[in-house]
This record gives sequence, C-alpha cells and structure tokens, in this order.
Amino acid sequence: MTLARPLANKLFPAATALAAALILAGCTPASTTPDGSSDPGSPVTGGNLVYASGDAEPSCLDPHVGGNYPQALVASQYLETLYTKDADGKLIPWLAKDSTVSEDGLTRTVSIRDGIKFTDGTALDAAAVKANFEHLLDPATASSTGYLALGKIASMKAVDASTLELKLKAPDNSLLESFSMPWVAIESPTALKRTQEENCAAPVGTGPFKVESWKKQDSVQMVRNADYVLPVSNAAHAGPAYLDSITWRFIPEAATRYAALQAGEVDIIDNAQPDAIATAVKTSTIKHLDAPRPGAANRIELNSSKAPFNDEKVRAAFIHAVNVNASVDSLFFGTAKRSYSPLSSVEPLAYSEESLFDYDPTKAGELLDAAGWSERDSQGYRVKDGVRLSLTFPVSTSQSIPAEQSLFEQMQATAKESGIEIKINLLDISSWYGELFSNSYNLVSAPYTKVGPSVLSILFHSDSTIPAPSGYFANLSQVKDSALDALLEQAGSTKDEAERKDLYTQAQKKVLEGYYLLPLYDQQNHFLYSEKLKNVGATTAVASPIFFDTWLAN
Repeated sequence: MTLARPLANKLFPAATALAAALILAGCTPASTTPDGSSDPGSPVTGGNLVYASGDAEPSCLDPHVGGNYPQALVASQYLETLYTKDADGKLIPWLAKDSTVSEDGLTRTVSIRDGIKFTDGTALDAAAVKANFEHLLDPATASSTGYLALGKIASMKAVDASTLELKLKAPDNSLLESFSMPWVAIESPTALKRTQEENCAAPVGTGPFKVESWKKQDSVQMVRNADYVLPVSNAAHAGPAYLDSITWRFIPEAATRYAALQAGEVDIIDNAQPDAIATAVKTSTIKHLDAPRPGAANRIELNSSKAPFNDEKVRAAFIHAVNVNASVDSLFFGTAKRSYSPLSSVEPLAYSEESLFDYDPTKAGELLDAAGWSERDSQGYRVKDGVRLSLTFPVSTSQSIPAEQSLFEQMQATAKESGIEIKINLLDISSWYGELFSNSYNLVSAPYTKVGPSVLSILFHSDSTIPAPSGYFANLSQVKDSALDALLEQAGSTKDEAERKDLYTQAQKKVLEGYYLLPLYDQQNHFLYSEKLKNVGATTAVASPIFFDTWLAN
C-alpha cells in the first residue's frame, strides 16, 4: 500500500464496497478511479482542463493574504502543505518528513523533506518554511486564516537545513492540522521577497502546476510543473501531472456556469446548484463530486453583542420561529442534510443536539412575551418600548448560493409569522465585509473552513472578537464567556484524546444551548464535471480538488 492524497469524503455515484475499501486504504485498484467509475483506460498525457468557479475571484492568488476558500481552491494546484490527510482522514506528513513535540508541549520540531524545489529553483528547507511562517505572522501580510492558525507560535529557529524548531506560547494539539491547510501552504522564500502585488499575481510553490498568467475578471492560466517531485511515493503515478495546463475561469452566474459545462466549454464547475445536481445525476455525461468541507458547519450566527440578541430569550425565540427543515427539504433536492452541530459532519468530534432547534412558533411567542416583546405594530411585527423587533441580515451573494438565499427568504417569511422582521441585504463580498467590520448586523452566515475541532476556538473564543491583521474577526456571534474560553483553551492543549473530546463536547453544548448560532448543513462543496474528465476525486485536507492524477480522455 502507498500513501495517497486525501480523497473526497463522499463520492457519487458510489464505488463498490471493495473498490471503496481499496481507495480508502490508500491503494488505487487497477479497475477503478477515485470517482468510482469503471476503468477509463490508460492515462492520457496532455490537454487543458477548464475549471469554472462561481466563487468571488480572489483579490490575491497568495492564500497567505487574507485566507478565503476561493484562494484555497486555485492555490491547491500550485502550492503544497507540510501535512495533509489521507483518505481515512488521518494526518500524514507531506512536505514535512516528521514532527515531534516536547513533553511540556511548548517545543514543536518539524523535519523537512529534502530533494524538493520550488518552481523558481529555490530549494525547500527549514529556512524556507521559517520564512513562510514569518510571512504569515507579519501584520503587513494581512493574513487572517493562516495568521489565526499559527497564533500560538512565539518564535522559530532553523536548526539546520532539515530541522525547524518552533517555540509555542501554549501547547497546541491542532498545529499539525493547521499545517495541512492551503492557507498555511509553503511558498518560495525567494518569491516572498518580491512586492506583495507581484506575489499576489503569481505565487511560487512546489505543486504539480504553476501560475503562468492571471487575466483579472476572466481567468488564471496554469501550466504543468515539468520538474514536479511527489513528496510521498505513489505507485499509481510518478512524475509530473498528466494535464498540460489548467484554465481557471470565473463565471459567477450559476446557470451560465452549468450551461458551459453542458456545452463542453468547461470541464468542471464548482458551487453546483441543487437543481443542476438533481438533473445532472440522471445523465451519463455529467458526474457529481460531493466533498464536504471540514471545520465548521454552515450556520447563521446571532450577534449577541447588541440588542435584541444580547437577550438569550430572543435568540432562542428566533431559532424556534424559523422553519429551516422545510426549506432544506424543498430547496436542496437531497443534496444537503440538516445539521444540528457547530462542526461539519466530517469532524469526528462534532456534537449534535437536534432537540434545541425544533420549529415551534408557540414556544417562540412565549419566549418573546417573556422578553418584553409582547405588543405588535400595524404590520404584525413585535415591538418593545416603541421599537420594532427587526434583524439586519447582510448576505454575501458570492458565498451563499441561490438555493441558500431562497432558504433565507423562507426563514424571513416564517419569522414574520412570529412577529420578527428580517431585513436581508444582498451584497458583494467587499460590502459584506464592510457590514461585519462596522458591526452592522444581527444575523450573518459566514463560512469558515479549518481542519479539526480547534475551529471552535477561532469562532467562539473571546480573543476572536479582536480582528486579525486583515481586519477580519471570526467570532461573529461575539460570544464572550470566560467558562467557554477555559474549555476551549484546555481542549486545545491537552495530550489526552479522551479529555480533548469531552472538552470540545462541553464547549459545543455551551454554544448550542446559549443559542448563539443556528446550524444549517455542511458547507456545500459540490462539483459537476464532464465524464471525459477522468480520475477526479482527490482533494486537499480542506476538500479542495487537486488535479495531479486527473486526465482528459480523447
């Protein structure tokens, strides 16, 4: 058996039990592919894959800057990480060779593989990794996701060419999980010395492809790295990628994106809509990859820092006033399963408590009466001291697919029956961030992807109400609970796995029972692709596809 890059968590159509077992063990059987289809024949070298993304075009192709999912999607083709996950979800070294931690948990030593070079010819070594961590932690980089992931690093030292020593402010049992994320991917230290504008335009990595050009508002062109060295041996494929190149197009309109796939103008699309998936799976020409993201579930967060959600009764009333299940059933065609947890279903330590989230207008009314919102105005909305019970809900049109926006509208309708007004503001990504930064929201749906349960600390620890250098703060429900902070800190530092699970369970219970969020479903990560595209299914640890093993059939 040989180690493999991680595969998507759910594949459609399903492979046979034997094939699935072989794939998940890290071996690719000769007669099947990661997408579970029958033998497509021998790999074909050459060709240009055309990918169409519905996410907002990144403002920077370097995922160190900011750190959002659209960056991870494209950067996964040209950057690699110190660690990754295998198909069983187990962390394995990638650009790193090994790692050890001291007994007190305050010194992490990372061994770096030799014989690997960046596409500009710079050698990968401990000094290169140190330069990357310094880049991520430098406020001038304006990192968010990577900055928060490495937040416990106090200092670092390249002991020799293959050994990096990290001194930590506190034990961090999630550090290797953080190392597996594209936002902490390793770039050429030579390239990092360029201006940020130059590095944003064409980051330099060790991956199977490299950035050739970026035509903004249109596409990124990537070409094969002819000198690519696979860090971990794989008997199925050695040497460079099969594809000559990748054209990464930005097509924000869902129907246009799907029509381009049907017409053969593109080979794969992301942000596939539920109705398109339901139609596509009935055909033989389009296939479906469902790869739920790790970390947090998709959720609506309730801003507890100001009225009316500074009152727990009002938060609970809102949650009982909206009929989420009916909307998921009617709008998602079976492509999304309702969640009752702060964490994704792919996280082993996810804790779920369905009983807290039943649709119960009677209970909602009783809670609102008890909170003093007993009167109604001429339009049927609840009022208190002459003020209407009105909630501001900014929605990013590039982060919420149309089906989700429809779900929000249905929530708006059912909340009105209980006397709660929801004002939905559809915004571009820049304006949406502006609303968050100015605290101009009561409700917000903000995807956040991080490998492992430590994402709970980023989303709900008091420290996360303080903005990262990018200006973004992740605790959007603005929970400030010292008891919750203590649970999260202990959970993040313990060496005892049973204790870690128990502490994260307690933390999740506090968040759920405090009604700080309304879980919806896993972060939707659906891809539709042409049946001519073979060997699709390998992903990074954050479920972004990689195309090293993929080819285009003639």
